[in-house]
Amino acid sequence: DVIGVGFRARIQRLANELGLSGHVRNCADRTVEIEAEGEGNKLKELLEWTGVGPRYAKVDKVKYKWREGRSQFSKFEILY
Repeated sequence: DVIGVGFRARIQRLANELGLSGHVRNCADRTVEIEAEGEGNKLKELLEWTGVGPRYAKVDKVKYKWREGRSQFSKFEILY
């Protein structure tokens, strides 16, 4: 549960700093979904940060899967 701790905003800021495109959003089950495209080492950096999160977040686990990018995003945004 990451509501109210600035998780999505921080993910967006970091993704933009890393030159990634994609999106982040809260899901109905109170998890967060991130879909990102970019250089492999930059994606790994974003993934590592998600395991820590912002100061007041408690991250229980991170599930991920790698796949070929489809160049479907032009920027990184928060979906509502």
